[in-house]
Amino acid sequence: QVQLVESGGGLVQAGGSLRLSCTISGTIDRLNVVAWYRQGPGKQRDMVASIGGGATMYANSVKGRFAISINSGNNMVYLQMNSLKPEDTGVYYCKADFRLRGGYWGQGTQVTVST
Repeated sequence: QVQLVESGGGLVQAGGSLRLSCTISGTIDRLNVVAWYRQGPGKQRDMVASIGGGATMYANSVKGRFAISINSGNNMVYLQMNSLKPEDTGVYYCKADFRLRGGYWGQGTQVTVST
C-alpha cells in the first residue's frame, strides 16, 4: 500500500509565505504524477499544482505564486506558497497517481490566511 502524509500548514498573514511537504511511503513503483489539491470552506476540491513526466502545471489562481517540486531521494513533494491571499485558505491535500494502480490521498493539512 501507499501512505501520504502532509505537513507544514498553519496560520499566516496575507502576503506571507508557507511551504507544505508531502511524504510518500510504501510501494512507490510506477509513480506517475503527484498533485496538490485545495478545498476551501464550502467549496469543492480542486487541483492547484501537479508534477510528473518532467512537467509542472498550475491552476490559474496560483500561477506565479506557488511552486511544486519533488525530491526523488527521500520521496518528498513540496508546495512553496508565496504572496498568500485569504482566498488561498483551505485544506491542502497531496495525491499520488500510479500507473496501473490508481491514486492515493493524504489526510490534508490546514492553511489559513488572515487579512
